[in-house]
Amino acid sequence: MDWLEISVCTHAAAIEIVADLFDEMRTGGVIIEDPAVIIKYAQEIHPDEWGISKKVSITDLPVVKSYLPVDTNLKSRLYGFYEALNQLALSPLPQVSTRRVADEDWANNWRAYYKPVRVGRRLVIKPYWEQWHCSSSDLVIEMDPGMAFGCGTHPTTSLCLRLLEKYLHSGATVYDVGTGSGILAIAAAKLGARRVVAVDVDEVACQVASGNVEKNQVAGLVQVVQGNLLDLVEGKADLVVANIIASVITGFTPAAARALVPGGLFIASGIISSRAQEVRTAIKEAGLVVSEQLHEDQWVAFVGDKIRDE
Repeated sequence: MDWLEISVCTHAAAIEIVADLFDEMRTGGVIIEDPAVIIKYAQEIHPDEWGISKKVSITDLPVVKSYLPVDTNLKSRLYGFYEALNQLALSPLPQVSTRRVADEDWANNWRAYYKPVRVGRRLVIKPYWEQWHCSSSDLVIEMDPGMAFGCGTHPTTSLCLRLLEKYLHSGATVYDVGTGSGILAIAAAKLGARRVVAVDVDEVACQVASGNVEKNQVAGLVQVVQGNLLDLVEGKADLVVANIIASVITGFTPAAARALVPGGLFIASGIISSRAQEVRTAIKEAGLVVSEQLHEDQWVAFVGDKIRDE
């Protein structure tokens, strides 16, 4: 199948809004290309291997991308996208471009920017085709993002991984909501979780996540479920992690709180800093106590604690 790539070049404060628009359209996922993030990782890890053009500058605007299948519904969906984008009345106006790509083209184009990355003390995220000389304490997660877009290098994912490493205890039950490529679910299993349920509404994401679970030999611990948020998940969890977007998290937080055992934790990421207070308020209103707020670039992650009754 061919895909239409839609690229929206906009300022940092509008990233969340545009990503939210793509989410409402039920596209195949969202890619955020932030030159500041790319340059940061390229400087830290084998800069000569990243193949970054000298024209890329830390002052360049971020680009939010998503993909629509080229089918009989494309024209009407694209018209609806432009209508909705105009209604946002963003200032300055974002620059929008489109191009048609085949599955195999998409699969190869982003590989130049995907290199092994260490997150936290022990976690190493690497594409399966790259080599990594690991130490005895490293927990290596091999990834093939496919069309699910979760490479682990974006700050929102990095924040989640660091918090999972800090808070996840051995034997825990974990729900990963909006799993994408399955990276957080796999990390939870490698960090010692006894049971992980990875949920995503998108069929392609679930297929990619299942493949990555198999690659990392944690299929006995991780169950991939296609469904909306926690609608199809039964039982209680010690930890719920959601790397989505602020507007979804605010509505989802009460369900996350109900799914937690007393003393359980809710890790929420994917939150642009301008909407951090909105999410913090939602976490408190759901009966959770904000025990940590972590920042990276313009992104924020929260830890909500379901306090045990005295």
